[in-house]
Amino acid sequence: TALVLMVSIEAGDSQAEAKAAIDASIGFARKQKLQKMVLYPFAHLSNNLEGIEKSMVLFKSMKDYANEQSGGDIEVVAAPFGWNKQLSLDIKGHPLSEQSHSYGSAANNAGMEKGPAKVGQKRIDISIVKKSDWSGLPDTDHRTIGERLDLYSFQEVSPGMVYWHPNGLTMYNELKSLMRDKEMEYGYQEISTPAIANIALWKVSGHLDHYKDDMFMFESSFGNVGLKPMNCPSSILIFKTKKWSYRELPFRTAIFDRIYRSELSGVASGLFRVKEFTQDDGHIFAREDQIESELMLLLKMVKETYDIFGMSFTAKLSTKPDNHMGNDELWDKAEGALKKAMEHNHVEYEVKDKEGAFYGPKIDFDVKDSMGRSWQLSTLQLDYQLPINFKLEYTGEDGKRHTPVIIHRAILGTLERFLGVAIEHYGGKFPTWLAPIQAIVISISEPVNDYAKSVYEAMRKGRIRAGIDISDKTLEYKIRDARMHNIPYIIVVGAKEKEAQTLSVRNLEGKQKYNVKLEALISALKEEISARSGTYQSFESI
Repeated sequence: TALVLMVSIEAGDSQAEAKAAIDASIGFARKQKLQKMVLYPFAHLSNNLEGIEKSMVLFKSMKDYANEQSGGDIEVVAAPFGWNKQLSLDIKGHPLSEQSHSYGSAANNAGMEKGPAKVGQKRIDISIVKKSDWSGLPDTDHRTIGERLDLYSFQEVSPGMVYWHPNGLTMYNELKSLMRDKEMEYGYQEISTPAIANIALWKVSGHLDHYKDDMFMFESSFGNVGLKPMNCPSSILIFKTKKWSYRELPFRTAIFDRIYRSELSGVASGLFRVKEFTQDDGHIFAREDQIESELMLLLKMVKETYDIFGMSFTAKLSTKPDNHMGNDELWDKAEGALKKAMEHNHVEYEVKDKEGAFYGPKIDFDVKDSMGRSWQLSTLQLDYQLPINFKLEYTGEDGKRHTPVIIHRAILGTLERFLGVAIEHYGGKFPTWLAPIQAIVISISEPVNDYAKSVYEAMRKGRIRAGIDISDKTLEYKIRDARMHNIPYIIVVGAKEKEAQTLSVRNLEGKQKYNVKLEALISALKEEISARSGTYQSFESI
């Protein structure tokens, strides 16, 4: 087991910051009883990099200083600069496996200060209020596609946090709508809780002991508080507001609140690694005899959801980590229940030893996209520990008090990350239900603009996300522009269409139909959208 330091040297960094980083890392390695440290130059953590020559000198000094400070009991190695290298890591379970620390004045500009900022302490230089530069990335990258389709941006004043543009927020909300529909079907009730809570809550939940390095914490008028990194503790507080009978369980809650984790600094990871995000989170408070049936429902829910996107998955059982809370007997019980549910449903799975959450084992689902790449998105976690910590109870059929179990679940997982995967999975060519603009009306010439406007207005009234282009540009240009923005349906109107009160329609696949009635098109589009079809099926029915 090794400690890997992904090092990004920013403009203005000095020997002092480099030594501070090594001192902290050596201390951490010794605390974890690690015997190897790998220094790896990783430019993707920042877009404010120092020049290559100074970076190489500073990086070498870090290695030399680490060797001095290690005293020979920690082996220190370093990867070379440049693009001709490959790194493969076997990560052993959050939270200790992934931590982020910044040192020096450049780090302060990245928003990594842990303490409460004083009002007026620092003026923001307007020159840093700018979008990220994705130049040089491949056309298939979600950051490139997101910029081309005007979905979102990242600003340096909010590192690792997404600025959603209208098109991107439309897609983001469609994912929420999909999951709200699924949760209604499966008997969930939606809740919402505050983003801030006193650290007393995080002490009871165990986050203060096991997760504080990944939390935003500060002082306030009501004491030391933290931004919630997970929804479970506050969801538990809602459960505790009433007395429960065994007849009322399971109690299934869904929550779409923003949560905050102080993870990797910078904006270079796009949607895949963010500090502020939303999960399609859910918590099921259940009796022990309901565990198997609830897990079976969840496995069914996962499969149905990913079928919509044409994605397949593989399951991985993550077992008890070294920094777990609770006794081994309960962990064995929980792991056994997860295994039984998967085996009963003929779900093949791998075992990821010691990679469970600190409060319980989990099933992670690695999802394959259209390019065959695997992504860990969905997760199901079985938890005996937090119900004990929070003294949760219900009255059983025998009239006695019993402790429920909690099943934590996220089907899509982090919506930001899922959308990044989906953007690359579809290559920016989204199914109609997910596309920010579902159809665009294009006029051939000025005399038919009034007809184009009437078609556009009718589609909007029919709840179709329609656009319109009545500019004086050529028809070829307008069609090419619509295709570049991957709009599923392009509707062209000219003098013939106006006279006949019909439409010429082509889809993103290049198929075309003439003499289409407006009412028939709207009806077909609404059917395709409501079915969340992965194909442009409206074209076959108009």
